[in-house]
Amino acid sequence: MKKRILCFGDSLTWGFSPEFGIRYDENTRWTGVLAKELGSDYVIIEEGQNGRTIATDDFPKGERNGLKYIQACMESHRPFDMIIIMLGTNDIKKKFGYCAIDIADEMNLLLEKVVAFNNFRQEGKAKIVLMSPPLFGKKPDSIYADPCYDYEEARKITKELAELYKQLADKFSCDYINAALYANADDSIDGYHLSGKEQTKLGLAIADIIKKDFTI
Repeated sequence: MKKRILCFGDSLTWGFSPEFGIRYDENTRWTGVLAKELGSDYVIIEEGQNGRTIATDDFPKGERNGLKYIQACMESHRPFDMIIIMLGTNDIKKKFGYCAIDIADEMNLLLEKVVAFNNFRQEGKAKIVLMSPPLFGKKPDSIYADPCYDYEEARKITKELAELYKQLADKFSCDYINAALYANADDSIDGYHLSGKEQTKLGLAIADIIKKDFTI
């Protein structure tokens, strides 16, 4: 049977283009690149949603709470052999007032649910991969600057999340990838989404990691 990889995230996983406000095509966004690189023996399940948080309701934006949706998502797509989780960027918004530890606490709740589902519904067979998001860039001097974020604070938090997520991965015996090692936010546009080039770089890097380091 083909190996099934579930990619659960926000707009960085959905493949949002900050320049054009649309979705990158499957040859550009990292999930599509991952599918192409891994080949026909794999199925990549794209579960990205613009604005998705880890565990916080964002009422003006609608139903975007990842903790509330993850159970249904996993039920819908099981059996899967791997789940890659990359969330946290939207939780940095000023209106939530979270520090890095608050966001890590949210991720702890999400991982508890994912691990429990994997153990009880899939006999612990799926590999769980936690991926910390790319670093925030500088605040752009353009119309694309997002008033929802304090860019300097957001960059500090994304740096801290990399270490905190690594600790969480160790705690739950998950695998860990630091996306910031492979892709950078586009400072020339909005400072936190990825350009098409960076999306592709991330997809190639994840494919290489899976091929070399992960047995699924």
